[in-house]
Amino acid sequence: MNREIPPCGAYIIDSRTGAVGQVIGHTRDFAFVRLRQPGGGQEWSCPAASAQTTTLRAYLRAQVSEINNRRRLV
Repeated sequence: MNREIPPCGAYIIDSRTGAVGQVIGHTRDFAFVRLRQPGGGQEWSCPAASAQTTTLRAYLRAQVSEINNRRRLV
């Protein structure tokens, strides 16, 4: 199956966990995508086969969650 590689800066869903992340890099062979939580934070690797295009709803939910987390830390 020929999947499109998400470009750096794109937001995708890690289908293994349902988490939304911003693409910050790839491995040389494009087998893995490096992701970061919206607004910064924890980074993780996602197999390219598990990367799905995000919906606006999922992206906005992740943004609101990140804002709420920051408020709790203040």
